[in-house]
Amino acid sequence: MRIVPRVLSAAIAAALISSPAFASELTGTLKKIKDSGTITLGHRDASIPFSYFGDNPQQPVGYSHDLQLKVVEAIKQELGMPDLKVRYNLVTSQTRIPLVQNGTVDLECGSTTNNIERQRQVDFSVGIFEVGTRLLTKKTSGVSDFPDLKGKNVVTTAGTTSERLLKIMNAEKQMGMNIISAKDHGESFLMLESGRALAFMMDDALLYGEMAKAKQPADWVVVGEPQSFEIYGCMMRKGDEGFKQVVDKAISATFASGEVNAIYDKWFMQPIPPKNLNLNFPMSDELKKLIANPTDKSAEQI
Repeated sequence: MRIVPRVLSAAIAAALISSPAFASELTGTLKKIKDSGTITLGHRDASIPFSYFGDNPQQPVGYSHDLQLKVVEAIKQELGMPDLKVRYNLVTSQTRIPLVQNGTVDLECGSTTNNIERQRQVDFSVGIFEVGTRLLTKKTSGVSDFPDLKGKNVVTTAGTTSERLLKIMNAEKQMGMNIISAKDHGESFLMLESGRALAFMMDDALLYGEMAKAKQPADWVVVGEPQSFEIYGCMMRKGDEGFKQVVDKAISATFASGEVNAIYDKWFMQPIPPKNLNLNFPMSDELKKLIANPTDKSAEQI
């Protein structure tokens, strides 16, 4: 007769311990979110179509942002907080890592490349996108690939992997390029559009996004052999395994359910704000493989 109470007690204890919102089990970011009642999301203002301001200058939108909101829904369930508040914090290529590290931002989902150097500073979710680094230029520029840029003005965005790759290429191949590092993608495109640069090096999907918001989109073309293939991930503070598990599970579930296909179609194959232009950027085989087999490794580690 004594076995039943023991079994019940063990079952109750196990249920409490395994409960996702069991207060004594919470640590790190999950505890921070639970205690404050708020999650702070890092976002970009001009990384079309991943994370940017569309028609509403106060509300970020985009492919990465939609996946970020899937994570928020998972955290609401994990913590038993259906009324969890969401706070948005604008980041740039240069501020995004420090703002995650110092606790200002809990989760950043934009167009951030997962690489070994950054893995020493932050943790990354499973990959959410894969890109190749190429060039945006005018159709009449005479530029068809990177060797055509010898001695020319080339713009890229400060704090990006493209900036690093371009500088390495310039030094190793003695190309004599004048590399302009703009503060964000929007300023990079303005440099290109105004004629101060002959080409803009960046991730191909972002280049299609810049082309879509140009005054005359038909004047521009994405060219060049990709100089690298890179995987985007969502960033979070390093060593917070509990939070990372929730993030990875939410993104992987969105992949497994097929919901990601509708999200992709919405941002890459249909008209998007602010100009209702279609990027016409079909899903690559590399991204299909990433969705089928989620990983938090960088492209250079695969």
